[in-house]
Amino acid sequence: METIGFIGAGNLGTPIVTNLLQAGYKVKLYNRTREKAQPLEALGAELVSSPAAAAVPGGIVMSLVADDKAVESVAGDALMQALGHGGVHVSMSTISPDTSRTLAAHHQKLGVTYVAAPVFARPEAAAAKIGNAVISGPADAKERIKPLLQAGFAKNIFDLGEDVGSANVLKLMGNFMIAGAIEMMAEAFALAEKNGVDSKVAYEMLTTTLFAAPIFRGYGAMVVDRKYVGNPAFSAALGLKDMNLVLQTATRSHTPMPLAQLVQSRLMTVVARDVKEADWTALAMGALEDAGLKG
Repeated sequence: METIGFIGAGNLGTPIVTNLLQAGYKVKLYNRTREKAQPLEALGAELVSSPAAAAVPGGIVMSLVADDKAVESVAGDALMQALGHGGVHVSMSTISPDTSRTLAAHHQKLGVTYVAAPVFARPEAAAAKIGNAVISGPADAKERIKPLLQAGFAKNIFDLGEDVGSANVLKLMGNFMIAGAIEMMAEAFALAEKNGVDSKVAYEMLTTTLFAAPIFRGYGAMVVDRKYVGNPAFSAALGLKDMNLVLQTATRSHTPMPLAQLVQSRLMTVVARDVKEADWTALAMGALEDAGLKG
């Protein structure tokens, strides 16, 4: 089987690499904190000491790291030279579309193809391979990476065309809509509690009828049960980073997004208060506290 390079063994990278190994791929894995990748070494991954060491000439390297700066730091000239002509870098991180376009142009100068393929999945969905991928970039490279995305996490793949920034825009749209849904549910369930309605009954009724969708079922349960602190699958800090990117992209395209400003403020409050191990669903605390309820 093909040898794949992978950079990033975080909450999402770990189940994706696990699935790739189980599918028979050989994986050369780099993680900034080596100890966090050791469970994957036990499953058969080869741990390497640098991003460039994860590359096979003319091969594919997938990266899934925290933010724009992290992508820029791993996707340097050393990695490009190690991949060489015919190599493909698949950036699966949630980053600015402008950063993707800048990286793609630099990759092209060095003979490497850049594809944006941000992940729509929480870790449990990635592990079950029921996540969604959105991809943008050169057509040949996208066809080449689709089997890896399917083996790693994706039930569905949506192609956004050749502008590499397009997939990043859609990823930011999706994360904004999730955050907006969390805020909406927090306000609605606060209304229920303030008026003597059992919020758990309201949750069951609404999320099995009018709002029968994974986002409302999964995140709604976390909001109702106040289970948004402790071992976060997606931290409040990362959620704030994404809302900052949403508003940055909106500003550059002259797109008013008042709800995005609200959820950004909610997340900023959680981060400012240094709420330990806060999932981004902790933004719901704002609506509950505004209503005089314990967040």
